Amino acid sequence: MNRNHDPNPFEEEEVNPFSNGTGSKSRVPSVASEPLGFGQRHDATVDIPLETSNGDSKKKSQELAVWEADLKRREKDIKRREDSVAKAGVPVDDKNWPPFFPIIHHDIANEIPVHAQRLQYSAFASWLGIVLCLVFNVVAVIVCWIRGGGVKIFFLAVIYALLGIPLSYVLWYRPLYRAMRTDSALKFSWFFMFYLLHIAFCIFAAIAPPVVFHGKSLTGILAAIDVFSDHVLVGIFYLIGFGLFCLEALLSLWVIQRIYMFFRGHK
Repeated sequence: MNRNHDPNPFEEEEVNPFSNGTGSKSRVPSVASEPLGFGQRHDATVDIPLETSNGDSKKKSQELAVWEADLKRREKDIKRREDSVAKAGVPVDDKNWPPFFPIIHHDIANEIPVHAQRLQYSAFASWLGIVLCLVFNVVAVIVCWIRGGGVKIFFLAVIYALLGIPLSYVLWYRPLYRAMRTDSALKFSWFFMFYLLHIAFCIFAAIAPPVVFHGKSLTGILAAIDVFSDHVLVGIFYLIGFGLFCLEALLSLWVIQRIYMFFRGHK
């Protein structure tokens, strides 16, 4: 018998799930009906699409890898082409001279061997000299034309300049430049042939014999003497032109002698 009517700890209490809480005691704890969150009555649930984010990241990584592989492929293709051009010996000449309006390729310091650079600069001075001679020849003939010399000599002087400047570059200066760069005997021979014609023209222009319109289309010594008696100013211009052609002829003779010695020493 139980004293003091202590409850039996092994006695099971009846739990009625349909009771409204008054008939019997329940050991089931009550579930709080308060919403969980930050104290708000209607907290919103934030859904984070982990699978979608991972998918986008993988897609971007794949696109980046494809782009990187394509870039490497293009770099290899460009490098292969550059190597092929270099092996074939084809020079890639970009126009860089004169700096304000590039029309030709010219880079003695980086493309010509050190021991030949001084000689190449001398030949370049010779080419600039004939350019100066032909341009000044046009100026002097214009002065003569204004003083009544006739329009025919002006057109001839312009033709000399328009043909002489580009032809001198193409026929003898550029072959010499490439000969110095590649040590080509064929290009040296081409240079010698046309440079001798260049020297002959300079000597002819310095004399200016009266064989074409009395020789007044070139500022040589004979033309200077002819116009000096009529117009002193025109005669002064022609004497200056005569001096320029003489200096160009002397410089050209010195240059061809030096280049010939250089060519014989490397033959």
